[in-house]
Amino acid sequence: MAEFRHIIRLANTDLDGNKQILFAMKKIKGVDVMVANAALGIAGVDKTRKAGELDVEEVKRIDEILRNPGKYNVPAWMLNRRKDYETGEDTHLLGADLDFTKENDIKRMKKTKSYKGLRHQWGLTVRGQRTKANFRKNKGKGLVGKKKTVIRK
Repeated sequence: MAEFRHIIRLANTDLDGNKQILFAMKKIKGVDVMVANAALGIAGVDKTRKAGELDVEEVKRIDEILRNPGKYNVPAWMLNRRKDYETGEDTHLLGADLDFTKENDIKRMKKTKSYKGLRHQWGLTVRGQRTKANFRKNKGKGLVGKKKTVIRK
């Protein structure tokens, strides 16, 4: 058995070696328990093992599965980027790529002035929530307490 490592590097993220690998992988942005469970099942790694007990080959295998899940027959409904706008492919994004793509999607919606883009622009809710009672903090402050300046001639 390999020596215990307290920090594991997986998908450009440092994972706690004392946690079970299934739950340690949740720290990677874009990976939840379902995706982690699928990746561990394909890699043939026991999900109850501590992350620090994995050897280098197992970590490399899990990393490869997370980066290219379509190559390992992970179902499309489990991926977080289906029918990409530019390519039309189903992919799974992790970490900074996920943030960058989300930001570009919002910029594109604002540029095309779609309904969702306008709601993003105005700082209102985008997904149809009611705004009468909730989301007061997002609406912005009015001009409370400001006096009108009167210009006299």
